[in-house]
Amino acid sequence: PSMVQEAAPVLLIVLTRLVSSTWHEGSGYYMAESHTNEVYVEETPPEPALDYRRVPQWCATLNIYRGEATCYSPWGASYRSSLGTRCELSCTRGYRLVGPSTVQCLPSRRWSGMAYCRQIRCHVLPAVLRGSYVCSAGVQMDSRCDYTCLPGYQLEGDRSRICMEDGRWSGSEPVCVADLEPPKIRCPDSRERIAEPGKLTATVYWDPPRVKDSADGIIKRVMLRGPEPGSEFPEGEHVIRYTAYDQAYNRASCKFSVRVQVRRCPILKPPQNGYLSCTSDGNNYGATCEYLCDGGYERQGTSLRVCQSTQQWTGSQPLCAPMQINTDVNSAASLLDQFHEKRRLLIISAPDPSNRYYKMQISMLQQAACGLDLRHVTTVELVGQPPHEVGRIREHQLSLSIIEELRQFLHLTRSHFNAVLLDKVGTDRERYISPVNPDELFVFIDTYLLSEREAARRAQSGDPCE
Repeated sequence: PSMVQEAAPVLLIVLTRLVSSTWHEGSGYYMAESHTNEVYVEETPPEPALDYRRVPQWCATLNIYRGEATCYSPWGASYRSSLGTRCELSCTRGYRLVGPSTVQCLPSRRWSGMAYCRQIRCHVLPAVLRGSYVCSAGVQMDSRCDYTCLPGYQLEGDRSRICMEDGRWSGSEPVCVADLEPPKIRCPDSRERIAEPGKLTATVYWDPPRVKDSADGIIKRVMLRGPEPGSEFPEGEHVIRYTAYDQAYNRASCKFSVRVQVRRCPILKPPQNGYLSCTSDGNNYGATCEYLCDGGYERQGTSLRVCQSTQQWTGSQPLCAPMQINTDVNSAASLLDQFHEKRRLLIISAPDPSNRYYKMQISMLQQAACGLDLRHVTTVELVGQPPHEVGRIREHQLSLSIIEELRQFLHLTRSHFNAVLLDKVGTDRERYISPVNPDELFVFIDTYLLSEREAARRAQSGDPCE
């Protein structure tokens, strides 16, 4: 108890001093005991020692919508938000940075500033009188607006404008004015073609004309006067015309020519006592001409000639020589074969030369010799009785054996006048028991026995015996 009593005064003194001391807030100083004037400086508390390697993220991570931050830290690449980190801010294309382009992480654990990305936009373009425009992306950056005018008007100025990076439109505002200028048209070049072999025409192709309208580029229609491409063109020169109309009904025309040439050989002359039968036009490239002889004549030489691309004929001209009748034969068949497809035969049989019908028939035929030859008819006479029987073809005499074979083959009697008409292939076509009038005979031949070729030649040359 005595020790407690001794210590109590000492503790009281210490507490009394502490309570009686005065502290001036915020000054860093305090007053000493009231009975002295000494001033003591307050010691500044030391700053806490920070280990930046243990605290790598001092500031919040930077995230910029539609942009990016490129940061550089004094502590290395892995410390993107440590104290002292400096970041450069940028925006993607089409956006503009609002705020500082560079910020730094401060000791207050805040960035020195903040920025954001705002979309770049141009103002809305004004309407165009008598026209319009269409934009690819509204008023955003890189949006392209294309202008068009109403039909009958053309655009003067920029046909398109683009929203640029500075928020302004490129170029200037265009206007639509009345279209008075005709379109521009260009036809293909004129051309020349050679007719195809055996034909008088050529197939000609060409590309359509090139047409452009100086106003809005729109062509309303293009009209063609003349054959279409790929048509067959005959020999000669042909003019092809095109006319183009724009939306204002201004028009422009152009023309070109198509010339078709037919290569021709010299015109062939028909042989004497003969004629020609030609294909196509007769003397054009590829045409073929056949030489034919009149009845009673035989062709000597080539039968066909062709017009070549060199405009020269192949071969040489043949001749039509009188038909050689050989009566020195062993049979009637051999005799008749000489006339096969060449001549018709009128075979007359009479009992004797004084027969009235025979004399009348021979007299009529002599007066109609031209008509008989025109129709390729040869007369054969079988007159009399054996052994004085006579057979002849013109001046050629027939043997008795041939006469007998002819009578039996053609069923010709000696007892009275009778006659038979054979066509060119040896067929019995008509029989007579009395003299036949030449006009009646000619009508029958012309109606029933003429080939198409003979009929065409008769129609072409007419009747020289009239």
